[in-house]
Amino acid sequence: MDIQSIKVACSSCNLRELCLPMGLNSEEIDKLDAVISTRRRIKRGSALFNTGDKFTSLFAVRSGFFKTCVTTADGRDQVTGFQMTGEIIGLDGIVSDHHSCDAIALEDAEVCVMPFDQVEELSREFTTLQHHVHKIMSREIVRDHSVMLLLGSMRAEERLAAFLLNLVQRLHARGFSQSELILRMTREEIGSYLGMKLETVSRTFSKFVDEGIIEVKQRYVHIKSTDGLKQIVNPQTCR
Repeated sequence: MDIQSIKVACSSCNLRELCLPMGLNSEEIDKLDAVISTRRRIKRGSALFNTGDKFTSLFAVRSGFFKTCVTTADGRDQVTGFQMTGEIIGLDGIVSDHHSCDAIALEDAEVCVMPFDQVEELSREFTTLQHHVHKIMSREIVRDHSVMLLLGSMRAEERLAAFLLNLVQRLHARGFSQSELILRMTREEIGSYLGMKLETVSRTFSKFVDEGIIEVKQRYVHIKSTDGLKQIVNPQTCR
């Protein structure tokens, strides 16, 4: 892991609208710049943090892709989420002051380090930031609920369709295509996250291809029919 000593400036970052609140004045941005002062580079396959590490900071993903995972009682890795550019990692550590999962880079990545005690102090000073921190936490809770719903009540086709729709929607918010994406995670990692066996993931991808909903070339996915995916997830509202 390479810790850069270069000065990071939120004020000049093109991602600030994604990971920071809108509506901060220049004085507040300057104070934030003083707090978020370092970046880290993480090589593909390396950990940003591991289970049990002391929690000191949140991390804003500046570039790259991460997965978070926990080790189950029988020693398997269970993927709990995928995080991309403009998203915040590390919220799991707030509860017990120690991280409860591993965060692994799926490609070479860079993060901005946000020391939590200083962010917390600043958020007490200006309510826009406090509201935003609460919003980020709330988003994580909602995402956890969505995953539970996904795993608890959906068939394999519904799970994969919902996953692809969510992924492309998040990427589109970052200026990427609404219909094309490169999967940074393996089929096995998708299966672990969605509670599906590898063969089931591969079979479901093939089924979507046969039905003309998507086109797949290794990790490249072209969504030919967004409505087709929506129809699988929620047939009632798509008639």
